[in-house]
Amino acid sequence: MASTSTSRTTDTALAVLRIALGVVFFAHGWQKVFEFTLPGVQGSFGQMGVPAAEIAGPAIAFLELIGGAALVLGLVTRVVGALLALDMLGAIVLVHAQAGLFVDQGGMELVLVLGVGALALAIAGAGRFSLDALVFGRRGSRIAASA
Repeated sequence: MASTSTSRTTDTALAVLRIALGVVFFAHGWQKVFEFTLPGVQGSFGQMGVPAAEIAGPAIAFLELIGGAALVLGLVTRVVGALLALDMLGAIVLVHAQAGLFVDQGGMELVLVLGVGALALAIAGAGRFSLDALVFGRRGSRIAASA
């Protein structure tokens, strides 16, 4: 079994990761919904070749907005992390991969880091400093350690 200091360190790291990713996803969702507007996002997604842009645009905008807030709070973290990881996988495959790695050239570096971070939260959970732990009694990464 992990020591208390290791558990606290891991839970703190998960909280830092959740909050940082959540803020970025929330900001991107906010930008899509309130600055670009949903019709603007639909048009932009269509121009980028995203299938079903009329549906995908608003769905992604609200996933990032609401999902980002949920990550900050640590609420349904595994589900939200998985959905955001799939969101970023789609962005890589449909838009960014062909531009290479670097973001200044439209590449995938930011999207890749966001997606991998979201996937890590889907795997590890929110940790004890979260609403998941408070509401559901889950500590995320402790489940695997106790098995």
